[in-house]
Amino acid sequence: MMYGILTLTFDKRQIFLRNLIVLLSILAVTSSSYAVPLAPEGKSGGDSVDVLERIVAIVNDDVITRLELNAELDLIKQQLSSQRTAMPPDAVLRKQVLDRVVLMRIQLQRANSRLIRVDDETLNRAVESIANQNRMSLGGLRQALEADGVDYSEYRERIREEITVTRLQQREVHRTVEVTEQEVDDLLANRELQDKSNEEYRLEHILLVVPEASSSDKIQVVKQKAQMVLQKIREGNDFAEMAVTHSDGQQALSGGDLGWRKFAEIPTLFAEPLAAMKSGDVSDLIRSPSGFHIIKLSEVRQKDTQLLVDQAKSRHILISPSDILTVEEAKARISKLKQRIAGGEDFAQLAATNSDDKSSAVNGGELGWVNPGTMVKEFEDAMNELSVGEVSDPVRTQFGWHLIQVLERRKHDNTEEFQKNQAREIIRQRKIEPALQNWLRRIRDESFVELRL
Repeated sequence: MMYGILTLTFDKRQIFLRNLIVLLSILAVTSSSYAVPLAPEGKSGGDSVDVLERIVAIVNDDVITRLELNAELDLIKQQLSSQRTAMPPDAVLRKQVLDRVVLMRIQLQRANSRLIRVDDETLNRAVESIANQNRMSLGGLRQALEADGVDYSEYRERIREEITVTRLQQREVHRTVEVTEQEVDDLLANRELQDKSNEEYRLEHILLVVPEASSSDKIQVVKQKAQMVLQKIREGNDFAEMAVTHSDGQQALSGGDLGWRKFAEIPTLFAEPLAAMKSGDVSDLIRSPSGFHIIKLSEVRQKDTQLLVDQAKSRHILISPSDILTVEEAKARISKLKQRIAGGEDFAQLAATNSDDKSSAVNGGELGWVNPGTMVKEFEDAMNELSVGEVSDPVRTQFGWHLIQVLERRKHDNTEEFQKNQAREIIRQRKIEPALQNWLRRIRDESFVELRL
């Protein structure tokens, strides 16, 4: 039997696979003791056709059920309502949400095949960070979510998925982006960017994607749709609603809002039309390899640039978990080192003989003068709490367990270094956005997707 399956032609294997997925889904749903009623209201249940109607998409070797889609749809509706964004027709919104769920599922499948995992401890730290950002305790966050009808366990798994996808994108897109010193110098020499260095812009964005290798007829169809969308906006239709309804961009279900950005942080593609726009203006169609874009300049504001920065001169000891050293054992080892330091042993000597950060260990664990934002958040937060000379309790980061000591603090005129680092990050972000959009389009095109709405 297995030999017969493997010798099917490609097309027949796809048909076989789809039928197998549907069959397994029917068995899973009909055997579930907690499944919702399968039949629409007013119809009898138990019929396989009713079960098939509960599958709204097949994505490679997986399925998306109507129950999953409805849960996502409810969350998006809550989000749009809180933003006071006009709702498009339900059928249109449902299609947009399904496209988003499909793309998310493709990325999660890809992450799983690359063994990208998010452990519970990482998830817990992420949820705690979200609670802190909202000035809540974990209990308060849970109560707020449940008051909005959001199951806390499901919320945690959603955060786990978001972290997983972020790690996948960092591995497959972000790390491939390179910035040269010449690009940095060219950006710093750009007079227009210097003149606008204290201005920030809030943009809204609509993208109509053109699939790869599209024929001229297909490109024309997408262009005509984009022109129709632009015409409706010019006639007074709400931009955010049109983004939710029509955009293929990553922020579509947030009304296309790209947030506040400095002029230099805006993709090069948008910079030229933006230079001639004022608040409230909507651009003409902008063509890119991804498709057709429309941008709206919502607001402009002035922002002071702070070039005097608070620096800390610090040192650390790192113990990293490994195949032979568990997280708990690494923590126990760093805790013993803390006790030895408290007993009078020299921090630098212990760093030189014990730290897994070999580049700093040769200098007694010294990291030099550290700028804000240089270290990972957990490390920086702990460092900022220390007095000069004080040694931290064990601090957990993605690299392992640390002991941190601040040796000195100062205010530093970081103008040149600050501007170079800022320029480097601006160029990276300019490159990442189109690279990410192209990557998402490619993995979507490479996947087998059958929509059943």
